[in-house]
Amino acid sequence: MATTTSSARAIPRTSGTRARLVNEAELRATLSTFRELSDEDWRRPTVCERWTVRDMLAHTVGQYEELPRPWVAVRRIRQAGRTHPHLGRLDGHNEVQIEDRRAVPGRELIGALAHFAPQALIALRRIPVAVRRRVRPSLLYPEAKALPDDSMDYLGNVLIARDTWMHRVDLADAVGAEPVLDGHDREIVDQVVLDLALAWTGPAVEIDLRGPAGGSRLLGIGTPAATLRAEAVDFARHVSGRPVRGRLEVEGDPGAREALVAARVVF
Repeated sequence: MATTTSSARAIPRTSGTRARLVNEAELRATLSTFRELSDEDWRRPTVCERWTVRDMLAHTVGQYEELPRPWVAVRRIRQAGRTHPHLGRLDGHNEVQIEDRRAVPGRELIGALAHFAPQALIALRRIPVAVRRRVRPSLLYPEAKALPDDSMDYLGNVLIARDTWMHRVDLADAVGAEPVLDGHDREIVDQVVLDLALAWTGPAVEIDLRGPAGGSRLLGIGTPAATLRAEAVDFARHVSGRPVRGRLEVEGDPGAREALVAARVVF
């Protein structure tokens, strides 16, 4: 963990070159984690409402399948409008991803992820940078307007790894295990902290995160009015709106503490 506190806004946005390494590392970690599951693990519930472990993997497969095959995403969005009109476009589309593979056993879904995910990462690299920066995901999903950067560049460099990583944490929580972390995990957590800093309007506060993915960062300018201390994974659980498994310590000015507890980042 870093011994000095620097501004979270100074965290560099993940570059395309760095994203390639992070995406590939997260894919390897996710595949390895799913391959360790027992037969009964596939039916365990996750923190994602109504989703079992098997459902969560079916969703992840669908995410990667759609990157090199965007017409599949369009078809699912249209189907969701008919079958899940009560859900937002993104949530409805996610449910159709799962329904499309409802009958596929978990073990076969691992093979599907190993097949589609490398294709997706190659497809992203082949899109010219100028195009990635201009194309707006919100054209398909209005929810993307809430992103710090409504672009395919941000989706490919930041959100793909973040979504996959968070579901790997969800998987670990579902089976009662601890997620295995290495160097690429810190890049993912740093981008979460950066997004929080870019949206932060409260007083200066310190984020002090422990573990391999941790570090100490300052949100805002000036002397911190409050400090949040937690394991990096628990911090990510918290700002994604998930239950915290460990201890989240928040101390300092009541107003600043309240802002930290209410803080959320898009996952």
